[in-house]
Amino acid sequence: MAARGQELARTSLPRQPRSGASRLDAAQAQAGRKASRDVALLRLLYDLALRRGEVCGLDLDDVDWSRRRLLVTGKGQREKLPISLPDPTWDALRAWVAVRGESAGPLFLSFDPSGKGATHRRLTGQGIWAIVKRLGQRAGLNVRPHALRHAAITAALEATGGNVRAVQRFSRHADLNAVLIYDDNRTDLGGAVARLVAAGL
Repeated sequence: MAARGQELARTSLPRQPRSGASRLDAAQAQAGRKASRDVALLRLLYDLALRRGEVCGLDLDDVDWSRRRLLVTGKGQREKLPISLPDPTWDALRAWVAVRGESAGPLFLSFDPSGKGATHRRLTGQGIWAIVKRLGQRAGLNVRPHALRHAAITAALEATGGNVRAVQRFSRHADLNAVLIYDDNRTDLGGAVARLVAAGL
């Protein structure tokens, strides 16, 4: 099962905008079971724009295998929200679970510092921060987990042509204004209007 998981983890990943691909490349370049875990972790943080706390709280039981969905407890929420998984994200998650095993408990496990393998302890938020930081450094980037979420939301706005309602659903932001800030920063609407005004003088 572990060999199958590592094989899936090495499957070529689609190109990601800007620095996303670099971090995935750094994760895939690792050897062994950590590669499977870290690729799946980055996929959830970037492909789904999950928050670090949302990833920390995931259990294996939160994977809906029949519907290819992940049940996520969002920020400030009590009920779990089902999120459909794109093919690359699904493949990365399957690869990690093949290595992790199917016993109940936290979806993402920490690894023994001595290199003896995965523990049964839940990967903490600090652990996720350290993984993303380390992989970012390997790719020549200074990055943190929330920056992946920012990049994902900006990429979603680009891909949808600025469909802020759709991206609000994607990012699970309760306030649409938060998404509008991303869109304004992306498009520099203020600067565009300023150029129009200046051209009329």
